[in-house]
Amino acid sequence: MVVTNIPENAPAHCPGPDTEQAGKASACAGCPNQNICATTPKGPDPAIPLINERLHQVKHKLLILSGKGGVGKSTFTSQLAFAFASDENTQVGVVDIDVCGPSIPKIMGLEGEQIHQSMSGWSPVYVQDNLGVMSIGFMLPDPDDAVIWRGPKKNGLIKQFLKDVDWGELDFLLVDTPPGTSDEHLSITQYLKESGIDGAILITTPQEVSIQDVRKEIDFCRKVKIPIIGVSNLYNEGESHTIVTI
Repeated sequence: MVVTNIPENAPAHCPGPDTEQAGKASACAGCPNQNICATTPKGPDPAIPLINERLHQVKHKLLILSGKGGVGKSTFTSQLAFAFASDENTQVGVVDIDVCGPSIPKIMGLEGEQIHQSMSGWSPVYVQDNLGVMSIGFMLPDPDDAVIWRGPKKNGLIKQFLKDVDWGELDFLLVDTPPGTSDEHLSITQYLKESGIDGAILITTPQEVSIQDVRKEIDFCRKVKIPIIGVSNLYNEGESHTIVTI
């Protein structure tokens, strides 16, 4: 299994992305997120109370993570959303925070759709009555347009997806993330910290290069204290996959 290759005594040396020592402690030397953590403004974000209020009717929030791109993360997110929404009494939302590579609109059959605004905020694009989606893909004039944004602008959009979208009452909010453990991951963790993240599902494939990257994602979850509730090990044998509960 993937998890057995992770040392049990892995050091929890990260001071945390929202502490005064973030990016400055000796343990931060060599970390790819050192500059991000060091330059991120510290102290309470005034948007956090607004996010908490907007999401207070969301029962469960799940992050879909992977260390490597192209392992089926967005496909898994969409299929899990459709599975939850197969019960018409279950309300489901999907927020796509892969700002530079949004694939959720295409995977979920929503290409060409646009975001609409009402008095209560942005309205998600609905696949069906109980399944809403939000993605930057709905804002692009052409789906082939490149999004060339630096970290602060990407983080600002993620914040808007959480505080300005009228998600309403949801049983599940699934967050489809980009590969890696960088800007978007730190932002979503910070913004949802107070309202609560129920856990993360990690996506990988059996190849060693993919497993190597998902180990980093496991370490990220440990450092930011997100429970890992499962691993999906996708492989090319028909339509099958395996979910491993941790």
